[in-house]
Amino acid sequence: MRTAQWTRIFRKGICLGGICFCAGAGAAAAQRLAVSGEVSIVKHKAGGEKDGGERLADASNVVVWLTPLEPSAEVPPGAPRTGQALRLTQQNKSFEPHLLVVQTGAEVQFPNKDPFFHNVFSLFNGKRFDLGLYEAGTSHTVHFDRAGVSFLFCNIHPEMSAIVVAVPTPYFAVSERSGRVTLRDVVAGSYRLHVWYERSSVEELKKLERVVTISETAHTLDPIELAENPQFTLSHKNKYGQDYVPPASPGYVRP
Repeated sequence: MRTAQWTRIFRKGICLGGICFCAGAGAAAAQRLAVSGEVSIVKHKAGGEKDGGERLADASNVVVWLTPLEPSAEVPPGAPRTGQALRLTQQNKSFEPHLLVVQTGAEVQFPNKDPFFHNVFSLFNGKRFDLGLYEAGTSHTVHFDRAGVSFLFCNIHPEMSAIVVAVPTPYFAVSERSGRVTLRDVVAGSYRLHVWYERSSVEELKKLERVVTISETAHTLDPIELAENPQFTLSHKNKYGQDYVPPASPGYVRP
C-alpha cells in the first residue's frame, strides 16, 4: 500500500480485515490549562460615572465562567470538585457561605444548625423553591437543574441572604480579595466569557461578555473591571411579596 494511503488511514480511521485503525490512537489527551485573570471593582462617582472612580480594596466574590463555543466540545457533568457534598448552612442567623457557585445539575444541601426554625426560599431568577419551616438539626436538598442566579432568603429572618449561581460549565471560579481569579483544567478552545457580581447591574455585567480563545500560549484573560450599582440594596420582601412583620413589642426579640 502506498504511503499516502496509509497516511489517510491513520488520519481518518478505518477497519481492514477486522483490525481497526483509529484516528488519533495513542495521541495525548486534550491539554488542560489554568486560565488566570485580574478583577477590579470601581465605585460610581456621584454623577454615575465609573471612570476615575474609587477602586475598591476588596474585589472578592466576582464569578467568572467560560462556556464552550464549539458544538462538539464536551462539558463534563456537574459534581462537587472536592468530592464532598455542596452545602449552604444556616447558622447564627446567616448562610455560610454567602455565595456558592455550582455547575448546572448539582445538588445542594441546606442544613439548619441554629436552635430554631428557618424557612429558606428563592422566588426569583434561577431555581425557584420554598423549603417551608424546618427545625434545628434537619436538612433539605435542592437540585439546581437550570442555569441562573438564585437569590436566597429566610421567610423568618430578614437579615439572612445568600446566592447560588448555577452555570452550564465546569470552567468557573470566584475572585479572591486581591481580584485574582483562576479557572483550572480548561481545555484549549474558543469560549464566551461571563462575569457576575452581586453589586453590579445586569446591564453592566452583560457588557463584560466577550469571546476568548484559550491555548497553551494564551491563557491569561484581559483585565476585568466592574462598576458597583449605586441602586444596590440588601433589603427584600418575604416570600409573599410583603414587608417582614416587625417585632410585636420593643421587648420582643426575634429568635
